[in-house]
Amino acid sequence: MSVILESEITCPNCGHKKVETMPTNACQYFYQCEGCNKVLKPKNNDCCVYCSYGTVPCPPIQNNKSCCKN
Repeated sequence: MSVILESEITCPNCGHKKVETMPTNACQYFYQCEGCNKVLKPKNNDCCVYCSYGTVPCPPIQNNKSCCKN
């Protein structure tokens, strides 16, 4: 199975959505919403903002590997 590198992040504060390309060599712990400027952090037990707010989990999780937080 190939890894999907694009994920649409939805801000839980204002609902703004944007498709972003996920990094393959690091976890993205912070993300600033372009709609309301709120800085998003992962929810509890999630490794990155893509796993918490994206339509597709980060590449390590897609590959059934642990992410950076472990």
